Amino acid sequence: MKMNRKHALALAAGAVLAAGTGMVQAAVSAEEAAKLGRELTPVGAEKAGNAAGTIPAWDGGITRPPAGFRVGTFHIDPYAADKPLYSVTRANQAQYANVLSPGQKAMFAKYPTFRMDVYPTRRSASFPQRTYEFTKRNATQCKLVSNGEGVQNCAEGIPFPIPQNAYEVIWNHKLKYKGLSVLSYSNQAAPTANGNFTLTKVREELLGLYYKPGNTSENINNILLYFKQEVLGPARLAGQVLLVHETLNAAAAPRQAWVYNPGQRRVRRAPNVAYDNPGTASDGLRTNDMTDMFNGAMDRFNWELVGKKEMLVPYNAYKAHSDKTKVADLIRPGHLNPDHMRYELHRVWVVEAKLKEGMRHINSRRTFYVDEDSWQIMLIDHYDGQGNLWRYSDAPSVNYYEVPTFWSTLETHHDLKSGRYITMLLDNEDKVRDFGYQSTPANYSPQNLRTAGVR
Repeated sequence: MKMNRKHALALAAGAVLAAGTGMVQAAVSAEEAAKLGRELTPVGAEKAGNAAGTIPAWDGGITRPPAGFRVGTFHIDPYAADKPLYSVTRANQAQYANVLSPGQKAMFAKYPTFRMDVYPTRRSASFPQRTYEFTKRNATQCKLVSNGEGVQNCAEGIPFPIPQNAYEVIWNHKLKYKGLSVLSYSNQAAPTANGNFTLTKVREELLGLYYKPGNTSENINNILLYFKQEVLGPARLAGQVLLVHETLNAAAAPRQAWVYNPGQRRVRRAPNVAYDNPGTASDGLRTNDMTDMFNGAMDRFNWELVGKKEMLVPYNAYKAHSDKTKVADLIRPGHLNPDHMRYELHRVWVVEAKLKEGMRHINSRRTFYVDEDSWQIMLIDHYDGQGNLWRYSDAPSVNYYEVPTFWSTLETHHDLKSGRYITMLLDNEDKVRDFGYQSTPANYSPQNLRTAGVR
């Protein structure tokens, strides 16, 4: 994997946790942090384009919504006039091998109909000015603790915009700004190999205490965020409710989770909502720690920062996100409809996670590809216990420019052995994510679950 000198120096500075200390090296120097907003973007990406001119310079991303957009409606595609530069297919994919992941290559090998239409690269990612300001503060203050399982001296922004190791890259994904309080109605589908599917409709709430103005990593009682998921359909699953209190330091206190089962009409603790236990209504096609591409504790794997490279990733996926695109138009046997997908060439950080000796997980290894402009995990390659490629995940993403934040509009996890996949966050025929939703921590007590399940 190619790395330039800047990346090599960053890795040499501290790619591995200091043995036995529970801590890593201190935050970067003020001199390094001063690069943010100059040669680096405010969140730490290289501001310049690439030498070939195929990746442009970052010019601020989307700083205001397109004309005609109204909050509460689906997002207008700012790049609707773009035409594909080329398409990658099974026939020509060898020409593009250096910008494809092993998982993408496996998709071409398995599905003759899989195609990647590649469009001009638009570095659309942007965040609020407050996020930029706190990111710069974090750069010289924020530190990892508890062998990478927690952070301290951080507030609101990206914690490690100039990452020194893999843990910091993954924490950047976990803590990137998503809005303070979010409500969404969406569907997930797990088609059979021939494309038949039943939608599972869910209502989800997220309240992120880390992002609230005035909060810091030290004053939120180790609660990073609250998450509540209610299953609205089909009838056999309706009424199930999941509540999660996600912690900022999993070593100090692991996440707490509860479920309400309408058949039993009682709330119970759910310590199995973690790691590789199956996700809600997933047919075993995704694990709990694959939600939002990756979440939760990191302690079962050894993490290595491999470097940065250019790759084709599902970016500015406004066509797939549109309310004019019906769910039935998106879902096809084996994969989503390529006619509605958009890929672009972007620089990504590459992180390897390998299962620790003596630890249990269905994956022996996972490779994460993290967008430099947004810290969104764009792709993942998952390997089974024998070290063979098993699953491929991608996260078609858009800039929710009313916030603004760059975040996944879909998450799709492909099982390359069974020929099945599960796709999540399908809100095309529902309501768009509501970033103005008002909520408080009091709404996320276990005592409230039974009420939520029967309303």
